[in-house]
Amino acid sequence: MAKGLDIGTMNIICAEREGDDIIFMRQRNAFMKLDSSDLTKNMLDISKVLYIEENGEISLLGEDAFKFATIFEKDARRPMSHGIISPKEKEAIPIMKLIVENVLGQPKSQNEVLYISTPADPIDADMNVLYHKKTMEALARGLKYKTHTIDEGLAVIFSELSDWNFTGLGISVGAGLTNVTLAYLATPLMSFSIARGGDWIDEQVAKSTGLPKEHVTSAKETGSKLGKEIKIGSTEGALTVYYDALMTYVIQNLNRKLGEITPPNVAFPVAIAGGSALPEGFFEIFDKKLREAKFRIEISKIIHARDPLNSVARGCLIAAKTQEEKKYGKINLPPKKEVHNKKHTKKWRK
Repeated sequence: MAKGLDIGTMNIICAEREGDDIIFMRQRNAFMKLDSSDLTKNMLDISKVLYIEENGEISLLGEDAFKFATIFEKDARRPMSHGIISPKEKEAIPIMKLIVENVLGQPKSQNEVLYISTPADPIDADMNVLYHKKTMEALARGLKYKTHTIDEGLAVIFSELSDWNFTGLGISVGAGLTNVTLAYLATPLMSFSIARGGDWIDEQVAKSTGLPKEHVTSAKETGSKLGKEIKIGSTEGALTVYYDALMTYVIQNLNRKLGEITPPNVAFPVAIAGGSALPEGFFEIFDKKLREAKFRIEISKIIHARDPLNSVARGCLIAAKTQEEKKYGKINLPPKKEVHNKKHTKKWRK
């Protein structure tokens, strides 16, 4: 039974197939410290909150850490920063190990294949992803999975471009990084990342409006709408300004990198996904900018991921199934249903 795992700065998402269905399990990649007491532990147990206790402290994990941080107007601590393990968090690796174990579970067979997403090296920051990549591989192999890695942008291509024989441009707008891959018949021609994503947007909006960063993130995820007209003084207006700036920056760097390669003379579809692509109006604005850009390649079609948050995990799963079948080809996806299991509550998506 193959699995896919998207290890993101904001979320860790597992995708696996059960019969004709794909099941997604998600947890926030976050934690928060509380003083330990019998009353606190009792309340957390009653509420079924995910936590661990060590040295007189409680560490809330995942989605609950983010919720508590928002309520108490504190910063949720993040094991990852800018798409890789945070060097400033000494507890990053053990915390991530617990969250990964929670969403991934144990393998069901000795040869279970797992593909995990990893970022490409950023072209605009002095940062190398090798340590992060090897650490995540070791973590998954410690759980006895046959582990492989896949660039995040390529995972988007596997998820969204099977009808184009896995040929095209995959863009994943994540929290820590924006990843871009150009592939021909599932073979990467170019992969890179940009050190800006949803966190960069949230930080800029928080500085501009004076709001706590967690409040900006929550507003962005729960109904903010990006528009052509900027609402002066509003959170939505500030989000629109910085989303527009991010899109422009991505397009500029993409065109620069395309000038460094000689791609085949074909028209490439573009697939856009990622957790930071969720706000209403995002796809419409990015679509327009991409169509107006003068790229060094021909763009045939722009595909908006139907499920942006889970697209990378889904692509990792398809790569894992492909590995199991020992061949590249059209896999019978999507399934009849996709099941989103967020902290053990199932939401059926038709």
